[in-house]
Amino acid sequence: MDDRETLRRNEQTERRGPDRRPDGPRGEERQSASVRSAIRSELAVDGRQAPRKRGPDAPPVVQVDHVSLAFDVPILEDVSFAAREGETMAIVGESGTGKSTLLKLLLRLLVPDHGRVLIDGEDITDLTFEEALLVRQKMGMVFQGAALFDSMTVFENIAYPLREHTHMNEDEIDARVKEKLQFVDLDPDRVMEQFPAELSGGMRKRVGIARGMANNADIMLYDEPTSGLDPLTTTTITRLIMKLQRELGVTSIVVSHDIRSVFRMATQVALLHDHRVSFLGTPEEMTASEDKYIQDFLGGA
Repeated sequence: MDDRETLRRNEQTERRGPDRRPDGPRGEERQSASVRSAIRSELAVDGRQAPRKRGPDAPPVVQVDHVSLAFDVPILEDVSFAAREGETMAIVGESGTGKSTLLKLLLRLLVPDHGRVLIDGEDITDLTFEEALLVRQKMGMVFQGAALFDSMTVFENIAYPLREHTHMNEDEIDARVKEKLQFVDLDPDRVMEQFPAELSGGMRKRVGIARGMANNADIMLYDEPTSGLDPLTTTTITRLIMKLQRELGVTSIVVSHDIRSVFRMATQVALLHDHRVSFLGTPEEMTASEDKYIQDFLGGA
C-alpha cells in the first residue's frame, strides 16, 4: 500500500468522528484494534521497514541513566534509556511529561538532580560551561518551527555554526552549505540567497535540518520535527531523518507527538508517563502491547 492510499484511509477514519464509532465495550475494542492496525501499517515505508538497531553489544552513544529532575514538582523520576550508533530513539508522551526537558538535559542546558547523562560514554552532568560547549559540537539540534534567523539568508543560517565553531575558510563553508542543502533535497542555487519568510514550512524545516547537520554531527536532536506540516511534507521530513540514519549512521533523538511518523522512523520508542519511562521498546512491541495505558495512548494518537 502506498503512502497516499494509507493517508486516504486514515483520513476516512478520522472523518467518521467519535459520534459514528460503535457504542459499548465491543465497539471500543474494535476501534482500538483498528487504530493499532493502522499504526502497524505505518511501520512500512515503500515496502521496507526502518532499520533496526545495530546490536545490543554496541556501546551507547547517548545514555540517560536513572535521571530525576524537579522544578517545585517532579518532572522526571528515575528515567533511563540508551541509543546506540545509527539508532533513532523517539520520545513520546502526553504534553507536559518532560519530553523537551530531556533534550535540554542532553544539550547540558539543564543538570539533573540525580542520575547521569552520558554522550559517547562521557558523563556531562558536571562539566564546565566551556567543556559543555565542546560536547555540543557532537550534536545538531533541529528546533520546533525550524527557528531560523529571519534576518539571515538560507546560506547565512547554515553557515552560522560553521563560522562560530570552526576555522573553515569561506570556500570551505560555501562547499559545506551546498553539500548539506543537496542532502536535504534543496537546490543550493535556488534557495541559498532566499530568506526564511520566502520558504514554505517544509523547506524551512529542511533548512533547519541542514543547519543542524552543518558540523557533521554524529548525534541529531529533533523537537517536534513534523509539527504543523501537511501529511505529504511530514512524509518528506520523516524520510529525511531515516536517510540520515541509513546513509550517515547518525544517532537521532526525536521528540514528537506524531505517532505515525515516529513509527516509521524509530528503532526504539520511549513512552513517558507519570514522570517515568512506562514503555521502552520497538514500534512493533509497542503496538503489540496489551497495557491499557499504551492502548489508550495509541488509540488517541
